[in-house]
Amino acid sequence: MSHYTKFAGRFAVLLHELEGQRVAVIGHQRPDGDCIGSQVALCRVLLACGIDAVCINNDPVPRRIRFLVGDTPFFLRDEAPHAGRVALYADCADHGRAGEKLRALYPEPWGCFDHHLSNVGFARYNFVDTSSSATAEVLAGIFFDADLPVDPTTAQALYTGIMTDTGQFRFPSTSSRVFRLSADLMECGALPALSGQELYERESFGKLKLLEHYIGSLKLECGGRVCIGILPNGIFEQVGATVEDTEGLVDYARSIEGVEIGVLIEERQDVIKASLRAKDASFRMDTLAAQFNGGGHANAAGLNYKDTLTAFYPKLIAALTKRLAEADAAKK
Repeated sequence: MSHYTKFAGRFAVLLHELEGQRVAVIGHQRPDGDCIGSQVALCRVLLACGIDAVCINNDPVPRRIRFLVGDTPFFLRDEAPHAGRVALYADCADHGRAGEKLRALYPEPWGCFDHHLSNVGFARYNFVDTSSSATAEVLAGIFFDADLPVDPTTAQALYTGIMTDTGQFRFPSTSSRVFRLSADLMECGALPALSGQELYERESFGKLKLLEHYIGSLKLECGGRVCIGILPNGIFEQVGATVEDTEGLVDYARSIEGVEIGVLIEERQDVIKASLRAKDASFRMDTLAAQFNGGGHANAAGLNYKDTLTAFYPKLIAALTKRLAEADAAKK
């Protein structure tokens, strides 16, 4: 069964043009399971095709998803062999998502593989499918369509990317294609239990202390339809946590009955970072985040905004109030 026939011809052309090239497979800042899984898989398939490829990131691979890397060549930006390489971007909604230094190093990307609504295509060859649950789903479908080699490490990386971006197969983007591809990846050696153990049964003590603080800060807004929690500046040092320990915290706010949008606000020095999660895609978290120089998915988005918490909070509440009213009006 073909999964992405619209990409088949274009991908064959890209693969042909990459012959003899040296490739950098680049992911976004603060990478997640879909980002790392997609990078690892794309790099390994290129290597299997005889193409020199390495993965390069601005930030380190998070502790809980390092198991995906295996023997895949993976470098931090300042340690990477950049000379003479062409860039393929994975799970990046725009050219700057990997960081401005990587954008400057690779000003003309050859390829982009993604599934974000806000991606308008910034590379020579764009493989963007916004109906897909994950970039790993897009890559898995492309690889199987092209009958390319998928070894167990590649399969594990793709399966994990799909599992994380579907919220363990709970989110609305979970389709029958997701399950078909996941089954095919298991046939290639992916182990669901391994992904579950590494991702969800290796929590740090610092993360649980961070969760304790986040839950203690939760506040209902917009008539109980929005729940917001705040991590103040300095909290990571205080509880012995790291930035990657924020992964999944915002889901606790969204999971409350009656809440339609959950928010995690991180207060940093002169910068506010926020994660937005909605239960319904009609709330378009991606376009709401774009009001604060962010972006993402309809149900899940993030932003980094230069402001103080005192000034930012009422702006966010105003934007959320307006978005809820717009969504309500659209349903009438």
